[in-house]
Amino acid sequence: MKRRKFINNLALGAVGTFGFPTIVPANVLGGKDAPSNKINIAQIGCGRIARTHDLPGTWKHDKARIMAVCDLDRHRTEETKQLVEEYYTKKTGQSNYIDVKMYDDYREMLLNKDIDAVMISTPDFWHAQPAMEAALAGKDIYLQKPTSLTIHEGRQLANVIKKTGRILQVGTQQRSTSQFRIAAELVRNGRIGKLHTVKIGLPGDPSGPPAPAMPVPKGFNFDMWLGSTPEMAYTEIAVHPQKGYDRPGWLRMEQFGAGMITGWGQHHYDSAAWGMDTEYTGPISVEAVAEFPKSGLWNVHGDFMSKAEYANGITMYTSGGYQNGIRYEGSEGWIFVSRGDYAATPSDPTAKVRSKALDASDPKILQSVIGEKEIHLYNSEDQHGNWLDCIESRKEPISPIEIGHRACTVCLITHVAMKVPRKLQWDPTKEHFVNDAEANTWLRRAQRAPYGTDRIKF
Repeated sequence: MKRRKFINNLALGAVGTFGFPTIVPANVLGGKDAPSNKINIAQIGCGRIARTHDLPGTWKHDKARIMAVCDLDRHRTEETKQLVEEYYTKKTGQSNYIDVKMYDDYREMLLNKDIDAVMISTPDFWHAQPAMEAALAGKDIYLQKPTSLTIHEGRQLANVIKKTGRILQVGTQQRSTSQFRIAAELVRNGRIGKLHTVKIGLPGDPSGPPAPAMPVPKGFNFDMWLGSTPEMAYTEIAVHPQKGYDRPGWLRMEQFGAGMITGWGQHHYDSAAWGMDTEYTGPISVEAVAEFPKSGLWNVHGDFMSKAEYANGITMYTSGGYQNGIRYEGSEGWIFVSRGDYAATPSDPTAKVRSKALDASDPKILQSVIGEKEIHLYNSEDQHGNWLDCIESRKEPISPIEIGHRACTVCLITHVAMKVPRKLQWDPTKEHFVNDAEANTWLRRAQRAPYGTDRIKF
């Protein structure tokens, strides 16, 4: 069988026919400092988040070894190979410590049995499919949020991870930032009385200019980059910069995602669910109003306000008018938690910023000690480090796929509520809107062949 035909069959789900081979992780072989005594990791997607967050967050751990990189834009692959090799040269003092393998197609990379795990830092619409295929190929996974483009894809991914038993860590790293755990523990242990309201500050995106079609850059596989989304003409501000690694334009196009509601939204909804004790469920109703651009290429939501009601009596509001972060309000006080004055990049939209990362109606609340017999939440100090530890122990990571899928679901049904102007009833068990055929059409999208999660056999 020819190589290209074999890879195409893999995209259609042939990887599932291989079953789940027993692969001895490289980290259990060889001496302490030998390359074989490492968790061999490949990077899928070599853009801004990979270079500034996922790679540095992982290569700093001695048990990890970045051995391969893959991107559909060849110059990004080459620059990231150079970045990784220069890091290891500086770290080890050896100029030839590693020859990082480059791949143009992640499906070919997944055939490499020397690779134990992958980090997926691709655009939002390219999260679920490679994560499913990696799991079916026997790889553990670090997956950037949002976990999926649609709720349908998210459930498929969660089912595959459950079936294969792979370790998947969602990149909701606020769980490994101490103030978010402390806030959630204080709320869960009743330090502000009965929790009744949560307010989340989350900005929208600006509109953008119209953009003419442009020639596809040399070395960029634009057709595969579009993946399961509809075919369209290439223009740079719809994709990513050809020079540098600033915030990419695809983040602001509904063809490729939902905007800030899934971008920052999954972080905050995930953290809020920790304090609300709703990690494995979701709202029972949602409603929203939002502004959308009337012209230009970028068309994700701008300013918005949403309201979600939960079966436990909690009401959650989200708006750019609130401080960027999470405010828990109870019968006896409030707690506010955020990343402080953190900003991902200068080009990111910002809500109102409160530099104090943890605050309360009474400072004594924050000084309260959680007793031995009270609720103690999962304690991780490093999201990537926790993932690596769990690859070795096979224990569940701090941000497992089911929790990630549930947080992403809140984002996506809020986006649906922006589009369908009425209060929507949601069934978090069946994962559909109650008696609302129009709203339920938003739970999945048509998938352009030959790409998409529906073509994966599992």
